[in-house]
Amino acid sequence: MSETTRPERLEDGDDLDRFIEDNDLALVEFYSLGCPKCQAMEPIIGNVARATDAAVGMLNPRDDLSVMDRFDISSTPTLILFKNGEQVGKRAGGVEGTEALVEFVEAA
Repeated sequence: MSETTRPERLEDGDDLDRFIEDNDLALVEFYSLGCPKCQAMEPIIGNVARATDAAVGMLNPRDDLSVMDRFDISSTPTLILFKNGEQVGKRAGGVEGTEALVEFVEAA
């Protein structure tokens, strides 16, 4: 289980890079303010933070538009899983349940 049980709010691409570098396994949700699917994902992301060893972060890509191109984000919510600094999985555009996301993270 993760030592940090709450998702960390990330400010920009530099903050994201630090987060990925500091954590062997990191799940990052890219979200938009006012997005109903993103709002529905917030408690699920919290559940994943408590149920797995992954550090969980959240970043609004509009705060740093360069991350949209860098990670090919065309819709929110987008979830990207990083292991040892490398992207190992991506899910985009829909609401997923806690169990499905826990399996996604544990498969890494």
